[in-house]
Amino acid sequence: MSHILPHLKHGYAVDQAIMYEEDRLVCIRFGHSYDAECMIMDEMLSEIAPKVRKYCVVYVVDIAEVPDFNVMYELYDPYCIMFFYRNKHIQVDMSTGDNNKINFLLSSEQELIDILEATFVGYGYIDYRYS
Repeated sequence: MSHILPHLKHGYAVDQAIMYEEDRLVCIRFGHSYDAECMIMDEMLSEIAPKVRKYCVVYVVDIAEVPDFNVMYELYDPYCIMFFYRNKHIQVDMSTGDNNKINFLLSSEQELIDILEATFVGYGYIDYRYS
């Protein structure tokens, strides 16, 4: 299902997506599009993307095609999800020891929506659910 989500195919495109989104959280799935776990997460992301579009934009990056960030962000897992807001990497504490990214399957779409919403609102910005 990752064909539904916008793909960033160059390091420059990733940088631009992170730097120039002023009002919304940027959620990027880094990983291998052919991996089974990655496909499950891509399906979940494609389902929630329209629901969170007011406060979050979702992209996918194939780390084999765009290896520019593999060392910097330690992208060694089959997939991981990272968050950025106004050109800053947002760390999330999921009690896994790794606060830089989510690298495990979530149990439901609602859990992912809750994480995105909490990450966005946690930085003191408007809750767009009611607007």
